Amino acid sequence: MTLKICQLLFDFGLVVLIWMVQLIIYPSFKNYAKPDLNQWHPIYVHRIALVVIPLMFGQLGLILVEITKGFSWYSLVNLLLILFVWAFTFSFFAPAHKRISEDNYTPKLIQRLIQKNWVRTVVWTLVFIWNLLWFPW
Repeated sequence: MTLKICQLLFDFGLVVLIWMVQLIIYPSFKNYAKPDLNQWHPIYVHRIALVVIPLMFGQLGLILVEITKGFSWYSLVNLLLILFVWAFTFSFFAPAHKRISEDNYTPKLIQRLIQKNWVRTVVWTLVFIWNLLWFPW
């Protein structure tokens, strides 16, 4: 399997995942009574991490391999988009999920989670499309 096919697989996995989070999972948080979300959220975070962490590290690792093989503007744009998602995830989403897990949140935080996640949804979709367009068919 080539590096490009592996990249597309990781990118596609993240695109499917982020759209499910955006359209199904995060909006569902609004439908939980606070005690129920407090009970469910730590379980959700643990389980989703088992999927998200390998996909994110795989995506980052593959673009770093590509960059080390030779510089290109295509690879640099790809890397910058991926690093942006990482920074955004760890600066906003990780602390927000921590607050939810610690029962230190309001409905406004849930709404911000949904709104701000559109940024990640768009960027990960762009990464996938970017790599699809540059795929050597």
